[in-house]
Amino acid sequence: MKAIGLSTYGGPDVLREVELPAPEAGPGEVRIRVHAAAVNPTDVMMRTGGHAARMRDVPPPFLPGMDAAGVIEKLGPGVDDRLAVGQRVVALVLPTRPEGGAYAEQIVVPAASVVPAPGGSDHAEASTLLMNAATARLALDTLALPAGATVAVTGAAGAVGAYTVELAKADGLTVVADAAPHDRDLVRGFGADRLVDRGTDVAERIRALLPDGVPGLVDGSDQREEVVPAVADGGTLVELRGWQGPDEHGVTVTPVFVASVATDTALLDTLRRQAEEGVLSLRVAKVLPASDAAEAHRLLEAGGLRGRVVLDFS
Repeated sequence: MKAIGLSTYGGPDVLREVELPAPEAGPGEVRIRVHAAAVNPTDVMMRTGGHAARMRDVPPPFLPGMDAAGVIEKLGPGVDDRLAVGQRVVALVLPTRPEGGAYAEQIVVPAASVVPAPGGSDHAEASTLLMNAATARLALDTLALPAGATVAVTGAAGAVGAYTVELAKADGLTVVADAAPHDRDLVRGFGADRLVDRGTDVAERIRALLPDGVPGLVDGSDQREEVVPAVADGGTLVELRGWQGPDEHGVTVTPVFVASVATDTALLDTLRRQAEEGVLSLRVAKVLPASDAAEAHRLLEAGGLRGRVVLDFS
């Protein structure tokens, strides 16, 4: 089978097309014929060596990719009738495992990490859902704010940020979000109640709206220390890239890792249902052939995307 992998860490050009044996589904696993794999920032981290410490025992080539959409080819022993051969599905894939990630024509994953593709979506759209929406869900569950409370979201025009705004509104929260001038209508369309200009002084702008600060903030823009002052004393800042603080002024800094919910089938299926219902917006910035993975990574690193670049493995 064709896959996209790397044998050495570095820039986008380390990504190469490789031929690998077709994987076999073991107990509790399914084999998926991948049609689309979304390209996410974590894929860039893997390519540049950001996950190397967790992959010391994994032989190259390393296959990035946490989001796959396709069709089930085979069910392993012990998989129940929730899934079926020929079914269109999406999967949350952990690329640091020996089997690698989603950048392949065929992948084997735990059945618990697989749910039906959202009805009405094509493969490219479906592939943009699980990793980013599950991260947003985990962030909001970590904050555990009551309905009516206010949450701030940075990076609100991006994939995780947008899903966080949409899920927060579905939870009954009031949302303060950042946006560049050309993104204000977009972010308002996700449901944000109040907007502030994005930038290094975003915390000051949030405090201008809410002098006591917000009880919870999801840092989708990875601004770390810059956003801490926006959080009220005793509040919580959720970080998505592993930063842990230090905690200051009574603010708790909590990193979240989507791998912790990779086999939470109920959570993943709820996200699928919310995409079907229009609570979550599936956004594709561009679809490229899988062989153009290096270009996809260059586009992602250049920034400014509104939606995900998707690799086509059809």
